[in-house]
Amino acid sequence: MIRKSSARRFVILVKMKLSLLHTVILLMTLQQLPSISRSRIHSERESVLIPGDIVLGGLFPVHEKGGSACGPNVYNRGVQRLEAMLFAVDQINRETRILPDIMLGVHILDTCGRDTYALNQSLHFVRASLSNLDISVLECADRSTPRVKKTASAGPIFGVIGGSYSSVSLQVANLLRLFHIPQISPASTAKALSDKTRFDYFARTVPPDTFQSIALVDVVKSANWSYVSTVYSEGSYGEYGIEVFTREAIERNVCIAAAVKVPSAADDKVFDDIIQRLIKKSNARAVVLFTRAEDARGILEATRRSNLSQPFQWLASDGWGRQIKLIEGLEEEAEGAITVELQSKNIPGFDEYMATLTPENNHRNPWFAEYWEEVFSCNLNKNGRTQHQAHTTISPANGARKTCSPEFRLTPSRGYEQESKVQFVVDAVYAFALALHNLQRDLCGKTGVCPAMANYDRGAFYRNYLLNVSFKASRSVPSRYYVPFHGPSLEGIQIFSYFPDSAGSEVKFDEHGDGLARYEILNFRKSNLSGTDGYHYRASKWYNSLDIKTDDMVWARGTKDIPISACSLPCESGMIKKQQGDTCCWVCDQCEEYEFVYDEYTCMDCGPGLWPHTDKKGCYHLPVKHIKWSSAFAIAPAVISCLGIAATLAVACLLFQHRDTPVVRASGRELTVVLLAGVLVCYLNTFLLLVTPTTVICVLQRFGVGVSFSAMYGALLTKTNRIARIFDAASRSAVRPRYISPTSQVCIAAALIAFQIVLTLVWMVVEPPGTRYYYPDRKQVILKCNIQDMSFLFSQLYNAILILVSTVYAVKTRKIPENFNESKFIGFTMYTTCIIWLGFVPIYFGTGNAHETQITTLCVAISLSASVTLICLYAPKVYIIVFQPDKNIRGKTFIKGNTLKKQGSSAGTSSVTKYTACELVSESMPLQSALTAAVQTSVGVTEISLAPNSSSITTNNEQVAQ
Repeated sequence: MIRKSSARRFVILVKMKLSLLHTVILLMTLQQLPSISRSRIHSERESVLIPGDIVLGGLFPVHEKGGSACGPNVYNRGVQRLEAMLFAVDQINRETRILPDIMLGVHILDTCGRDTYALNQSLHFVRASLSNLDISVLECADRSTPRVKKTASAGPIFGVIGGSYSSVSLQVANLLRLFHIPQISPASTAKALSDKTRFDYFARTVPPDTFQSIALVDVVKSANWSYVSTVYSEGSYGEYGIEVFTREAIERNVCIAAAVKVPSAADDKVFDDIIQRLIKKSNARAVVLFTRAEDARGILEATRRSNLSQPFQWLASDGWGRQIKLIEGLEEEAEGAITVELQSKNIPGFDEYMATLTPENNHRNPWFAEYWEEVFSCNLNKNGRTQHQAHTTISPANGARKTCSPEFRLTPSRGYEQESKVQFVVDAVYAFALALHNLQRDLCGKTGVCPAMANYDRGAFYRNYLLNVSFKASRSVPSRYYVPFHGPSLEGIQIFSYFPDSAGSEVKFDEHGDGLARYEILNFRKSNLSGTDGYHYRASKWYNSLDIKTDDMVWARGTKDIPISACSLPCESGMIKKQQGDTCCWVCDQCEEYEFVYDEYTCMDCGPGLWPHTDKKGCYHLPVKHIKWSSAFAIAPAVISCLGIAATLAVACLLFQHRDTPVVRASGRELTVVLLAGVLVCYLNTFLLLVTPTTVICVLQRFGVGVSFSAMYGALLTKTNRIARIFDAASRSAVRPRYISPTSQVCIAAALIAFQIVLTLVWMVVEPPGTRYYYPDRKQVILKCNIQDMSFLFSQLYNAILILVSTVYAVKTRKIPENFNESKFIGFTMYTTCIIWLGFVPIYFGTGNAHETQITTLCVAISLSASVTLICLYAPKVYIIVFQPDKNIRGKTFIKGNTLKKQGSSAGTSSVTKYTACELVSESMPLQSALTAAVQTSVGVTEISLAPNSSSITTNNEQVAQ
């Protein structure tokens, strides 16, 4: 008897669910009406139905895609995965420690690898869930627990195993979440399925493609490939997988040459076009395949048709994996291929289970007969078929095949191999079983399905039990024994169950419902050492990082050499890349000799004083140069200076020794000391200019050059000015000119030198002394004083003025009496000095980039200036002192009337002596006044007397000269 209130609630609940179902069905019917109309009868009739207390749904790609819904061919992997689910359910139902007194049932449907068809098939699970009666609202007249007859469609569907393709799982998960039906996929790897805001009832025993894509990029980098093409299947699996691969590849400097999508219904023409597009990017030898198995085979077949001279190097995802059937007959095109496959191990007992199956005893699988004929390429006779196989389609081509032998078995000798995803199907079934076991223990307290368990919210079951289950391998425990250990059963606390899975590996889910990321890197070889058919060699593994030895691998067409997959070859040392077209295509350009490689696209100037290493990876400091004493540029001026110093000292000693003779006294001993000191410093300047510069040396250079010149030319200017003023005054009056005494002359010379010192001090303030590096060219670093060429020239402008003024005075006094011919020698000195410096200036500035030549030129010019002064002024005096001492006597010059004459002291008479034979230009010289003055000459001290009559007036000329 049904209680009224409970009955009303039940009716309302059923109506709400049916209304939601009708809405969903209506929307999908409008979208996929042709598909449903063609396939509804077929799909309802062909399914695996096993009743149970709790029913698990299954979705597997038994058939390939067809023109409408399903194609005629049967997938080996789809059938194996279906049988793996049945195998696992059989084991659990036989095991008394898991779900005691609870039988698992199954409802398995074919998706045909098409997402829209799989969505239609999933409606059966929704209808089955909605049609289940909630026995908690029922009450029997005898107060006993209500019982409902269990059928595959009547049992509560706690969850679904499947689908395989990511595109299928995406569609199915969107539907099942509306009805809170948990789903575990053993093969879908699309990244989008990890989004719990969209797929909050989805889990999987495999990791998302994110990790697989990273593993593929790791393989690309290990082979040193920088330019690859990609081919991917239409749908979430290929599109999401290649998206992650592309993003990761670009981040790691791998360029995508061509990215080609394989449409869902691709034919041979489409695959041929894909190969042609790949050929256009011939430098991209490596091709990454993120495709379904059938698309990968289509590409290999197109490769054979294209008859490529240069094979591609395939790098494929787990869509290819280790499937031998995929490459049957295409071993040559597939040789050397590198594939990624989820790490899995064969399920113990499954191969034996498959070996026992035949069309005669496997009645629960309605597609097994088709699978049998497909595997053994034979036809089953009518007597060998069961009623479940009545819908097997035999093409005309199949009609000519042989009849299947009763001896056929699914064994390795017949080409059977356990499919790689079998383990993950079994793991998914056990995950549901253990989660249900924990749920039953926590809610029921006794064996069997209690009402609380049957009506437990599927969302809570998914979150609190299914995601928290895990089982770890224990190879020492036989696969038929499963000993679950339960954690706390409080809601909200994680529940961990450790359970040895059949393959001996750990299985658990992360917070996104994803499985562990563990991959194998496989290398296909056309034949093994024994010459048998090709096989996939386990080259490496990937557990968050790649561990691979490329030496053990074979590559395209069996070569042992890694093929080059690069748009452009790496640039040699010292060269950079210049982009052309694709980001990985470039031409190599040589850096300039003074540049280093800053990065692979940029040359950078090392800068002054630096030079790149041979490999152009950095710069080093160039050795600092200065004139070496062993250089000819230093030896020549040094020798000249040494000779000049010796000559100067010799002259000074000679003059000092004869300091009281008329020749020395007439030269003006005080100015002679100043002038010879200037000459000596000029010679010493050579060593200041040649020595390694320091701040002190640079200060001495500035003072040395300027002061030495001002001492020389200041003294000469004082001399010429004195002579000019004396004779100029003598021609106008008898008044003695001012400032012609020796003391005055020394003071004038000192003032001229002091002014040069002041100018040098100002120069140091404006341009502080110190050293600097000079770079005449890229390869030279020269240490020199911080003196600019123009500032040096301006610093000598004052001395140039002294030279010019002295030259003017020398010209003005060129016609004085012969006894005063020192003016003539001063004139020679000035003329020669002007010529030297007129020649020096252009040479100095013209050799600005040749530091050694410039310094040598400066040294020689200074030494020549000093030498000219020394020779022109003092050579005649030295000659008189050394070789003509008889002329080193006193003499008198007197003016009688209008005539200036010389009187020798020895004769005592008025006459012109031999050593003063040169007369004035004019025999008589008009004089306006009388002047007695001592004038320096080259032969002695002469007294000048001026009188209006013919009488002679003489004075003590030595006293005046003093």
